[in-house]
Amino acid sequence: MRRRTLTSFLPILAWLPGYDRQAMTNDSIAGLIVAIMLVPQGMAYALLAGLPPEVGLYASIVPLVFYGLLGSSRALAVGPVAIVSLMVATTLGEIAESGSVGYVSGAVLLAFLSGAILLGMGLARLGFLVNFLSHPVISGFSSAAALVIGFSQLKHLLGFDIPRSHLITETIAHAVTHISDLNVATFVIALISISILFFFKGRLAAWLASAGVAGGVADALAKTGPLVAVLVTTLLVWLLGLNQSSGVKVVADIPAGLPPLSVPDLDFALVRQLLPSALLISLVGFLESVSVAKSLASKRRQKLDANQELIALGAANIGASFTGGYPVTGGFSRSLVNFTAGAVTPMASIITAGLVALTVALLTPLLYFLPNATLAAIIMVAVANLIDVKTFREAWVYNKADAASLVATFLVALTLGIEMGIVAGALLSIALYLWRTSRPHMAEVGRVGNTEHFRNVLRHKVQTHPEVLAIRVDESLYFANTAFLEDDVLARVADHPEIKHLLLIMSAVNFIDASALETLQTLSERLRDAGVTMNMAEVKGPVMDRLELVSFRDEMGAGKIYLSTHNAMQNLTAKSEPKAA
Repeated sequence: MRRRTLTSFLPILAWLPGYDRQAMTNDSIAGLIVAIMLVPQGMAYALLAGLPPEVGLYASIVPLVFYGLLGSSRALAVGPVAIVSLMVATTLGEIAESGSVGYVSGAVLLAFLSGAILLGMGLARLGFLVNFLSHPVISGFSSAAALVIGFSQLKHLLGFDIPRSHLITETIAHAVTHISDLNVATFVIALISISILFFFKGRLAAWLASAGVAGGVADALAKTGPLVAVLVTTLLVWLLGLNQSSGVKVVADIPAGLPPLSVPDLDFALVRQLLPSALLISLVGFLESVSVAKSLASKRRQKLDANQELIALGAANIGASFTGGYPVTGGFSRSLVNFTAGAVTPMASIITAGLVALTVALLTPLLYFLPNATLAAIIMVAVANLIDVKTFREAWVYNKADAASLVATFLVALTLGIEMGIVAGALLSIALYLWRTSRPHMAEVGRVGNTEHFRNVLRHKVQTHPEVLAIRVDESLYFANTAFLEDDVLARVADHPEIKHLLLIMSAVNFIDASALETLQTLSERLRDAGVTMNMAEVKGPVMDRLELVSFRDEMGAGKIYLSTHNAMQNLTAKSEPKAA
């Protein structure tokens, strides 16, 4: 038992004892490919967050090691991601100037607060909170964030300054009215970068496969698009001196060496200001991470512990805060690359961290001439897949309410900000749940032929008894729907004065709260006054256990609780048959 408990908190103990040379080979290949992808992405996302590019690299070292030691997913790749980077920029843009010392220290503090929140949630076993955001709401939020992120990079793609705005329309309008300020060299570099990225993403694997290259090798080479774009455009700027002759903005000096260990500055006034945003960043980061991790774990029939993921992500963010990084989480594209590249354990993440550390320690001078336009292109291509039209089409056909929640979340996030979109989406999800369950489906049922099966009288040809009303309640009973239950039953009884017995079939009821219990007691009394007995059938064990704690059976009077609908109908119809003289 002790070993099992220790393994649950340190998942590395589950896979490390059986780690072999083949696993090491697979993890090394995956770690290398993800590192090739992560170095330019990390710098690009730091740029999106308004931070110096090296901060993105710092956030890609220690957090990956901590997650590798504590994470329950064997394929999740942790690091900077686009949506969290945008949220960091939105939060810090209101308290400090982008790139300033105060701005960077604010990002570090955000990482610490996010880590502490995630760690606390994990220890409190609050992983279930992710369920409060429905898929349509997530889709609407992600699509809006993708558009905001994409248009935020226009200034780097076009080569002239565009004021930050929550409204995309203002960003587009400014870009159009100032198009005469276009830096042609910067724009050409952006187009070259986007072309390389799309070619590697969509065409290269198929082209290599047709040329006879092995599938695994072809897929691995197709993932190196960001690195090739960085190499090509960096060489172009260096050889032609475009940073001086044409005003192309470059990354310039990146501090060499590993990030120094430092303690976040716990300014309590700033903590209070950042805490709401840190909470939202934590929830969004966990939501993105666990959805990706679940998807990948299911493909290999592996288990995922949501609460352990909270602990691992919390430790990763705290690690980022002590090494000059900013909030991190599991990214979809990198995790998918990690998975398809053959990663079999979290050792792949630790190898990736080592390679990024090597880059930071030795190779940063080679990135001096890296154009900002290339990093912006990497961001735009990476977030393009977040725009989800398919979910809206399916939701519109299947459930208009879900489609409406998607659109509402999308519009709020787009016009009022990403944080407001998240809050609105969560509140909308809860409101829709309350609305749907406040009017539970209640079907009058009858016997199918001579069988023991009972079905809805509106859907099937069934037999009913004039003095017995059998109603199947298809929802758990709680404070929001008890009034509807009582009104519906009393209305049906009033419409059929010949009814002597009511049978509530409770097969779909998983819970009855105190308000619903009181309503059932009142309903039983009112029916008894009207000459009708209230009965129940197919009450589930946990529900029955609760009812046994109170005097509910006694308050039902002549009514009974039956094991099955068949037994109940046999007994009740027999009572209604005229007695022989």
